[in-house]
Amino acid sequence: MTSPVLERYLERTQKSAAAHSKAQAVMPGGNSRQAGYWAPYPLTIERAQGTSLWDLDGHRYLDLINNYTAMVHGHAYPPIVEAVERQIRQGTGWAAGNPAQTRLAGQIAERVPSVEQVRFTNSGTEAGALAFTIARVVTGRQRLLMARYGYHGSLLEFECGSFGREGPATYLARFNDLADFEAVLAEHGNEIAAVFLEPVLGSGGVIPAAPAFLRGVKAAAHKAGALFVLDEVLTLRFAPGGCQAAFDISPDLTMFGKLIGGGFPVGAVGGRAELLRIFDPAEMKVFHTGTFNANPVTMAAGEISLGDLTPERIARMETLCLRLKEGLARAAGKYGLPLSVNHFGSCLNLYFSQTAPESSIVREDAELVGRFHLAAMNHGLFIAPRGMIALSTVYSDALITEVLERADDALCDVAGELGGTLWKRPTADAIP
Repeated sequence: MTSPVLERYLERTQKSAAAHSKAQAVMPGGNSRQAGYWAPYPLTIERAQGTSLWDLDGHRYLDLINNYTAMVHGHAYPPIVEAVERQIRQGTGWAAGNPAQTRLAGQIAERVPSVEQVRFTNSGTEAGALAFTIARVVTGRQRLLMARYGYHGSLLEFECGSFGREGPATYLARFNDLADFEAVLAEHGNEIAAVFLEPVLGSGGVIPAAPAFLRGVKAAAHKAGALFVLDEVLTLRFAPGGCQAAFDISPDLTMFGKLIGGGFPVGAVGGRAELLRIFDPAEMKVFHTGTFNANPVTMAAGEISLGDLTPERIARMETLCLRLKEGLARAAGKYGLPLSVNHFGSCLNLYFSQTAPESSIVREDAELVGRFHLAAMNHGLFIAPRGMIALSTVYSDALITEVLERADDALCDVAGELGGTLWKRPTADAIP
């Protein structure tokens, strides 16, 4: 069966198709980031401002993923642009300290209760690698335990677990299943340096952990002599002190990234001073460096991004996200489409099924969510291919209304394809 949704996407994105073809000649698959690819080819974005993106063909999209939650204040946020422009004129990096890194580290330590000191990297993946290094040095062990389908970056030890597979250094247990984690720790605890957990599965489908589960895993990890590492790379956006403050749990180490860079590459590990002392030149046990670690441009942007993420803005995003969730559910019901929505704070994940699966990795609606993804872009909505949405602080009630109107059109197109033809919109009298 032909797909009008696909045909429309191909027709309206011809310059993106040509750009992708050129990219394939010089990059494997035409990209350097799997999350930025989807079939038949991804858009090529030319510019971004606020809540909007523009592709090479001149189409505007409302950005509903915000670079997978990193752009918490939208694109080209004026206070960040001003801070970065000032810093660039003063230099972009040198092999010495800079005042901005001290200020940003202080902000993080002030906001997040468990953090006494911070060590910066250039990505969340690097933060995960560094946290694992700390745990191995402190404990003398070489393995980790994480949730099946969790995500802590593209380090091999974490990546196998993201796809539900154990590896030579990686044990897995079921998310939100304390007994399963306790069983693995009881059997293999003397091998495990650290337990890594997200307080809300992001890549796994926006699934929150039960606070009692997190506290129980921490206790079991400590009983086994392992560290407990909380990955707040994504979840720092949900509360001023991250989910650990909201859930009342104090990890040994915390991973940070995304929003603390204000749109620039960043990562960090925070924790107790006694654990991070291994990097202190006075008694160094691990040599850790990086040309762009804590570079002044990223630090200047991060200061603004974190400082402007106020409790009021966090609450406002959550309110708008709840309105979006309810509106999408009503629209799907109108067209007879099954829809379940995982929602936490300012993020949600769509599933075209009666119930959400254990993870986005093991879903049965892949074809249907793929159709909706293309249909959404045809109507000017930019969401993650897996149906994830993350709002920014610059969204408003009026923009959410516009999003729901465009989403209604996209859902109508998808429902029409399931019926064999592109539906016409029901009249007002026909809408229940």
